[in-house]
Amino acid sequence: MAPRQAACRSLAARYLWLLGLVLLMRASARPANHSSAREKAANREEKELLPPDHLNGVKLEMDGHLNKDFHQEVFLGRDVGGFDEDAEPRRRKLMAIFSKVDVNTDRKISAKEMQHWIMEKTAEHFQEAIKENRAHFRAVDPDGDGRVSWDEYKVKFLASKGHSEREVAEAIRNHEELKVDEETQEVLENLKDRWYQADSPPADLLLTEDEFLSFLHPEHSRGMLKFMVKEIVRDLDQDGDKQLSLPEFISLPVGTVENQQGQDMDDNWVRDRKKEFEELIDSNHDGTVTMEELENYMDPMNEYNALNEAKQMIAIADENQNHHLEPEEILKYSEFFTGSKLMDYARNVHEEF
Repeated sequence: MAPRQAACRSLAARYLWLLGLVLLMRASARPANHSSAREKAANREEKELLPPDHLNGVKLEMDGHLNKDFHQEVFLGRDVGGFDEDAEPRRRKLMAIFSKVDVNTDRKISAKEMQHWIMEKTAEHFQEAIKENRAHFRAVDPDGDGRVSWDEYKVKFLASKGHSEREVAEAIRNHEELKVDEETQEVLENLKDRWYQADSPPADLLLTEDEFLSFLHPEHSRGMLKFMVKEIVRDLDQDGDKQLSLPEFISLPVGTVENQQGQDMDDNWVRDRKKEFEELIDSNHDGTVTMEELENYMDPMNEYNALNEAKQMIAIADENQNHHLEPEEILKYSEFFTGSKLMDYARNVHEEF
C-alpha cells in the first residue's frame, strides 16, 4: 500500500509541476502578444498621422519617383486593386467600365471621353482623401474646437512613436527640450516646415480641417503643390539652378548595381524617366523643366494634362491606329489598365459583344 501511495504522490507532484509550467508559459506569452498588438496599433496610428509617401492619381511620389500605378488609379478610381478575382468577373468589370467611358455608345473610346473619365476618377480619389482626413483630424483635435496647433499635432505624433503623451505634453508646456532620436528630430523639422506651408494666410499656426487636408495631401492645394514641387526639385537639382535638366531627372538613386537584375531595373528607371521628361514634363521641349512645368505636370486636376494622359493611354493599346480604344484592345492590354492580365482576350470580347 505504501509504495502505491508514494507512486500516486509522485504522479501528483509531477502533474502539478507540469500544470505550473504551462501556466507560467501562458503568462509569459501574454505580454508579448499585448506588446505586439500595441506595436501594430502604434504603427497604424503613426501612418495615419504622417503625410503619405504615395498620393493616388498624382504622377510623382513625394520622393520624386514615378507613380507606377498612375494609369490604373486614374482608370479605375476607387476600384483600384479590385481586379484580383477570377478572369470572368474581371472581364465583365472591365467591359462595364468600357461602357461607362463610351458615353456616345459607338463602341469606341475617344480621347475626350477618356479625359472626362480620368477627371471623374481623380475626383473619386480626392473625395476618398477628404473622408480619411476627417477621421485623422478628429484624432489630433481632442478638444474638438476645429483647429489644431503644431504642439497638439507634435504630441500625438510622438505618442504614436512610443513616447508618453502626458510627458511630451508636459515638456512642451514647460518649454523643455524633447528627448528624441536624431531621425525623429529630422522628421519633426520637415513636418514643421510643411505645417507652416499648409497654414493659409493670415498665418496663425493653427490648422483647420481643410488646412490639415492640405498638410496630408498637397495635391488638394495649389500652395502645397508648389511646396511639394520645390521639395522634389531641391532633391534632384544638382547644380542649384532651381530647375531640372534631363541628366538630373534620370540620375539613379544612391546605390550600386549588384547583379543583372539590378542592372535591368536601373535601365528601366532611366528609360521610363527619360520618356516622361521628354514627352510630358518638358512642355516646351527646351531640354529643361522649370518648377512651373513640373507643377502643371503634377496637378491632378489639370484638364489639359488629363487630355494628354488620355491620348497616351489610348496610344498604348491602339493597334489599328484609329486614335480610339476599342473593346478588344482594352481587353488585350488589360494589364496596363488594371494591373491584371486577361488570357484569351479575343474570345472574351466576342462573348461580351
